[in-house]
Amino acid sequence: MKCCQFSLAGYFLSAIAASAAAPAVTPVAKEMNFFEIILKGGFMMYPLALMSMITVLLILILLLTIRRNAIVSDRFMNSADTMIRKRDFAGLSALSNRRNECMARIIQKTLDFMGSNPGASFETLRDVAQTEGSHQAGMLTSRITYLADIGAIAPMVGLLGTVFGMIEAFMQIYSGQVQGVREMGLAEGVSKALIATAGGLAISIPALTFYSIFRGRVQKYTAELEAAATHFIALLQPQIVRRDQATHVDLPLAGDRKDLHGI
Repeated sequence: MKCCQFSLAGYFLSAIAASAAAPAVTPVAKEMNFFEIILKGGFMMYPLALMSMITVLLILILLLTIRRNAIVSDRFMNSADTMIRKRDFAGLSALSNRRNECMARIIQKTLDFMGSNPGASFETLRDVAQTEGSHQAGMLTSRITYLADIGAIAPMVGLLGTVFGMIEAFMQIYSGQVQGVREMGLAEGVSKALIATAGGLAISIPALTFYSIFRGRVQKYTAELEAAATHFIALLQPQIVRRDQATHVDLPLAGDRKDLHGI
């Protein structure tokens, strides 16, 4: 009987020693893909996703519009030069109407004003061309400012998501749902806060980078647009002076008039 008790006790002791010597089995963490991580960022990820789509769309549009051939092309300027020297203003107006260029819009606006006001002076036409040139340059600048706005707003939206995540984490601590730092409730709130911050920065950095690139392009092409507009005005001036000389009628001076009542 005592032998059976000793053998049973030895069995339990060996089992306890084996369990103590065995390495602890850690639970395998479930891996999440990119979209699952984004969804863990909370409801502020929805406006960030919308801003990211708008950013991509703006970049694609600006890549197509902020280029030299869309501002002023050598081919159009050569054709305009030839038509102005030939005084073919009707043909130049039709060509400008077909071309989708900033310089074409300046010429179109000037020629339309010239056609509706045949007696307009050269100074007036020059002011019309300069005003339209400033308008076109302002439109180019306003297009790229949307990227700067998104680059400034996106981190603020991500920071708002961060604040909400931290509030949720501390509310769980306050309500007693979290017993330790390693509990999933606190980790979930903190991770939500970090994901929202990362999302805002991931949108802001490319937006500001492309804004800097497009800003340099706009400054370069605006200078070329001003040079082309000055060249157009210089070509138009002798044609306007020749027109004024051809239509000028010398009126008799007041002292040379005969007083018909005194005859």
